[in-house]
Amino acid sequence: MKKRALRLTLSAALLVLAVSLPQRGSADVGVGAGTSFGQGRATLSVFGGSGSAFSQSYFVLGVGANYYVIQGLGLGLNFESWLGNTPGIYKLTPNVQYVFTLIPSVQPYVGVFYRRVFVDDLSDLNSVGTRVGAYLPVGPNTHFGLGGVYEKYLDCNQSSYHSCDDFYPEISFTVSF
Repeated sequence: MKKRALRLTLSAALLVLAVSLPQRGSADVGVGAGTSFGQGRATLSVFGGSGSAFSQSYFVLGVGANYYVIQGLGLGLNFESWLGNTPGIYKLTPNVQYVFTLIPSVQPYVGVFYRRVFVDDLSDLNSVGTRVGAYLPVGPNTHFGLGGVYEKYLDCNQSSYHSCDDFYPEISFTVSF
């Protein structure tokens, strides 16, 4: 029950953050390279896929928001819910990302993150990681992202967990405003 309340609270917080971030007027909206990741812009992301933990398969759904403090440099927060199996897994991830905006057809990105993993009926875990990839424009202020993530669990007990680090692909769809 505590995890459900946490999940609802975090989802509501991300929604409030997304709605309350400063928005540019329509005269400022553009479709050129770097426009989506310019200073003062915000992005919302949704992502999903599959994951495995505790010898079980899960369906992963997530949402995130970034705010760009300067051209290309975003500060963000993501929330994931791992569904379809037990124990329930929820992840909260503050992150920093830099998007290279000089190429109009593709915007490479690099980032670092800290993650808190909440696992039902088990001790929570902490991890740090890095991500690299590229955003491909698919329309005005919308991007499709492809990349890879390396994650290292800090308080991992190798005898309890299959592995204490991981590399996995990431796919995202991002809308900026």
